[in-house]
Amino acid sequence: MDKIAFFLPTRKGSERVKDKNTRPFAHINGGLIENKLQQLTASKRIDEIILSTNDEICINIASKYISDRRLRIIPRPESLCLSSTNLQDLIRYVPTITEAEHILWGHVTTPICGAEMYDRAIDVYFSMLKKGYDSLVSVVELKNFLLNKQGKLINNTTPLLWPRTQDLFPLYEINHAMFIASKEIYVTTGNRIGKNPFLYLMNKLQSFDIDWEEDFAIAEMIFERNRL
Repeated sequence: MDKIAFFLPTRKGSERVKDKNTRPFAHINGGLIENKLQQLTASKRIDEIILSTNDEICINIASKYISDRRLRIIPRPESLCLSSTNLQDLIRYVPTITEAEHILWGHVTTPICGAEMYDRAIDVYFSMLKKGYDSLVSVVELKNFLLNKQGKLINNTTPLLWPRTQDLFPLYEINHAMFIASKEIYVTTGNRIGKNPFLYLMNKLQSFDIDWEEDFAIAEMIFERNRL
């Protein structure tokens, strides 16, 4: 079967959540990066784990897992580690550092998403390729009232002025837990999903993403509860 590489990007200098990748998280001294490496090394379906970073602390923490031969620690060029870095440039960089035929792009900031979830999604991805999809992106379903700047409800497809939220036409929010596509798509389109992605539905707890300081505290509570 085609090999799949997990691309895990981190960088130093987090602006919204100080030291979010490496400060202790839920009694894990190595923080989010250590938690994610524990999850990835427990995976049965990931063939290569690529830590792409300019953070020496992340590298030191990751070195404890180097006995897993799937793990490769690749220092990332500083030009691709800036807050101003164009995501498109990073996407085009990824296929240059792996020989794997498929790439799963994930983040340390989704600490609840673990090995079993990744393995399940990989199986779904390969099965969906046979059905005509060309990639997979993880999402959460959004059924709530959305307004534009003029205060107009933009997602009501019913004849009612205020329908039940469960009757609204569903929209899907990318949750940043998983992007899976072939290396060929990265090279030919400069994108991490294709033209016909399969929307892989996850619940909010599984895919909780840390973006702000309060998210860090909430994620710790969710993580600790899941361990009970």
